[in-house]
Amino acid sequence: MTEGVVSLLLRSTRVITPEGTRAAAIAVADGRIEAVLPYGAEVPPGARSEDLGDDAVLPGLVDTHVHVNDPGRGEWEGFHSATRAAAAGGVTTLLDMPLNSFPPTTTASHLRTKRRAARRKAHIDTGFWGGAVPDNVRELRPLHDAGVFGFKCFLSPSGVPEFPELDRDQLVRAMTEIAGFGGLLIVHAEDPARLTPQRPGPRYADFLASRPRAAENTAIELLITEAERLGARVHILHLSSSDALPLIAAAKAAGVRVSAETCPHFLTLTAEEVPDGATEFKCCPPIREAANRDALWAGLAAGVIDCVVSDHSPCTAELKTPDFASAWGGISSLQLGLPAVWTEARRRGHTLDEVARWMSSGPARLAGLGRKGAIEPGRDADFAVLAPDERFTVDPVRLHHRNRITAYAGRTLYGVVRSTWLRGERVAADGVPAAPAGRLLERNG
Repeated sequence: MTEGVVSLLLRSTRVITPEGTRAAAIAVADGRIEAVLPYGAEVPPGARSEDLGDDAVLPGLVDTHVHVNDPGRGEWEGFHSATRAAAAGGVTTLLDMPLNSFPPTTTASHLRTKRRAARRKAHIDTGFWGGAVPDNVRELRPLHDAGVFGFKCFLSPSGVPEFPELDRDQLVRAMTEIAGFGGLLIVHAEDPARLTPQRPGPRYADFLASRPRAAENTAIELLITEAERLGARVHILHLSSSDALPLIAAAKAAGVRVSAETCPHFLTLTAEEVPDGATEFKCCPPIREAANRDALWAGLAAGVIDCVVSDHSPCTAELKTPDFASAWGGISSLQLGLPAVWTEARRRGHTLDEVARWMSSGPARLAGLGRKGAIEPGRDADFAVLAPDERFTVDPVRLHHRNRITAYAGRTLYGVVRSTWLRGERVAADGVPAAPAGRLLERNG
């Protein structure tokens, strides 16, 4: 690495590095981390210095599962509001999902439309997933060449007509094509044959029963079988069923190229506490029982689950009706993911080093974002500065999401995000984002 001129020195008694937490000074040059120095290192000539005291400095969070919905459904969420919320919550990089916007990101032309919508609005670095739908196999290679980070598909209905699910034959065709150019397929894994019609009404128990663990388990079995047969790389999105953990662990041990993520709501919320009619808790797959949550934590600690990302999927208030059958399924948590996960992690004896691995380095590795995800020389100078022992109560009014409906309203969480830094510049302070400073990212860019 060519030595740069250091312009910034950040000190903290708690810097989260790949080698562990330590007191250190981070030297930044040209937006990259030039060196991680002893805490008492001298300030280089001409550099500005800031001492963050005992606040913890984590690598900026990388959220690879965000539904921005812009263009087309910008009233649900847009690039300006989503990336403001992300910056306020310590997220420095996000990848946008290919559906819920219109058009969906299923062709290279649609990707250009998406990028035009995001340009000059992004407060943080932003990249894009492509979509695999029944009629676009020929579009997958051009999308790959245009810089998407991989391809999302559904095995059950997505909820929007312009993004249909794949049946088994269509899945195999898409997987074969993507494996042929070394791409990544990311999958909403629920078997539609195991889903049951939901009785209309406000009862959460009815909604939960309509999407049993078996729907996830059988879909994951299918993905593992085909990934092994085709030599494909497959990632399981928003894992909810802990019953699937032994399947994933065995597949990994056998060399199958499979990975998995889970989400803050599956790690922090439980079915037992969801009030009837409270559709702000509705998501697909669903929040399950407390024992299931415990098993997900065990899978995360064991490395069976690779990362934790938000699956931020907002909508307007009108779509969150009290009827679990008709309400839009999605949980808004982009701004709250770090404190939500840290609150439960600290209760269970986990460390900020682990949280950084789950929410920064893990997602960065999944997407091939080699400049993100760690505080070490050569990486982008992206940081989340956290007061881990301070608490706050979630007030939706203080959120930057376009629609401030959240399952976390009124909850007391540990971990106040003091500031967020992108390539050595502060892009949010005390929950207030600065002007847009994000770049649009491409795979291997």
